[in-house]
Amino acid sequence: MARSILVVDDEPTLRETLAEALEGEGFVVDTAADGPSAVSRFRETKPDLVLLDVMLPGLSGIDVCRIIRAESTVPIVMLTARDSEVDKVVGLELGADDYVTKPFSLRELSARVRAIFRRDDQLRAAPTPPTVELAGVTIDLAGHRILRDGRDVAVKPKVFELLAFLLRHPGQVMTRDQLLEHVWGYDYPGETRTVDVHVHWLRSAIEPDPGNPTILQTVRGVGYVLRRPA
Repeated sequence: MARSILVVDDEPTLRETLAEALEGEGFVVDTAADGPSAVSRFRETKPDLVLLDVMLPGLSGIDVCRIIRAESTVPIVMLTARDSEVDKVVGLELGADDYVTKPFSLRELSARVRAIFRRDDQLRAAPTPPTVELAGVTIDLAGHRILRDGRDVAVKPKVFELLAFLLRHPGQVMTRDQLLEHVWGYDYPGETRTVDVHVHWLRSAIEPDPGNPTILQTVRGVGYVLRRPA
């Protein structure tokens, strides 16, 4: 069955161009031109992915992202004309999966969308993994849950995917580029800040003392390594 995408942008030409290009690649596309309509269409159509402009009338894309993420783990790709590190971090904090700065090529955007879907297919096809105990924290990989003292520790979907990947490669030093490729699913040059932000959130969830990490350690000048306590 064809994957469905909700395209949200207040620029009619860009919105129509994106819809036409994605439909030409076999996706089912719905559109919205403002924040309230985006939320309404999302709830009605339940798309497999959302392309979401940051600057929208009615509700900003940031607000729409916050609302969608509170209801769903659907992948969200933020679109913006602004190339601000602050904007990117805000989007990531809200749980966006990717961030594309205008102007961008349709080929680049299509590649990123397909990478997200490909990664999702691989996760679905993987055998159900076991529950892992890690320094007093229970990690239910099959259920996408982290529990401390029997209570759920809330983490964003991408943070959990990062943890799952590192657990499959314990003791192996991973560069930021490797993590971007395997967790985010594509070549994402120059965006190592993305990895660092997610590592910070992951440490807050699994480390006894996040300020002095003993599980997810930094290898200076290289990347990160997950060391399972003996």
